[in-house]
Amino acid sequence: MRYYQLREEGTLRLVVETAGSAYDLTAATGQLHTFEDILRTAAVTNDSIDAIADRLLEDAAVLSDGVLEERVPEVPILSGEVWAAGVTYRISEKARKAESAMPDMYLDVYESDRPEVFFKATPERTVGPDAGVGIRADSEWDVPEPELGIVLFEGSIVGYTIGNDMSSRSIEGQNPLYLPQAKVYDRCCSLGPCIRSADSIDDPHDLEMWMTVSRDDDVLYDESTSTSKMVRSVDELVDCYVTHNAVPDVSVLLTGTSLVPDEEFTLREGDTVEIGLEEIGTLSNTVVEV
Repeated sequence: MRYYQLREEGTLRLVVETAGSAYDLTAATGQLHTFEDILRTAAVTNDSIDAIADRLLEDAAVLSDGVLEERVPEVPILSGEVWAAGVTYRISEKARKAESAMPDMYLDVYESDRPEVFFKATPERTVGPDAGVGIRADSEWDVPEPELGIVLFEGSIVGYTIGNDMSSRSIEGQNPLYLPQAKVYDRCCSLGPCIRSADSIDDPHDLEMWMTVSRDDDVLYDESTSTSKMVRSVDELVDCYVTHNAVPDVSVLLTGTSLVPDEEFTLREGDTVEIGLEEIGTLSNTVVEV
């Protein structure tokens, strides 16, 4: 099942898509307006979120065909934090080495037992579909980073989404200690368009992912890959994130950069970034300078 948050007359409504149809769960019970609401309900009833949604389908309003394409969903998670993992794909390890004055440190992380896990964004720094993602005005080399996002509730995996871990390569490349400035800033992360329940994905390590970057009418980048190329498992990354760490009830952990444009490429204001992930959907954002 896919869970979306749509806004209607200023109010959030929780929508589930299953078997080719979309249902307004908020119409079935006024207690569910957000994805966080159904997570907390599942915790109280000791059910899965899909089991709760299933029971509500009979009373939920069926939305017209195409409504999810016509109405832009909100960011699918409103609370908690976003963290990210680095150097989990070979292409990411090569790119980080290319930008850095100390390249060997990235090879050490790629081959180490301990992954790189770092803080990425608060809700205030995170945007949803069709919103503007940021490039820093003081950066000269900026890239999108398409990633599978793990959605967690009380430290357990409940779903998956798409994330764009926007990054300043020029700032990070000057010195690894500048990583927070290269990664954490206004509009530095986008999530969406929905959350796919963990129970409805057979294998998160075998999903096709693709990304296109367009400028005006020209496609500047168009490549695809698979999450099977990730050298870490989602369970391994989650374990590193939650162990010895006071994590919020709801959080998202991005799993590493799967596609990297050529070194000559940098984003510009007005570019459009589209990231697609099998079984989840497509996340589209326009680039703005912050």
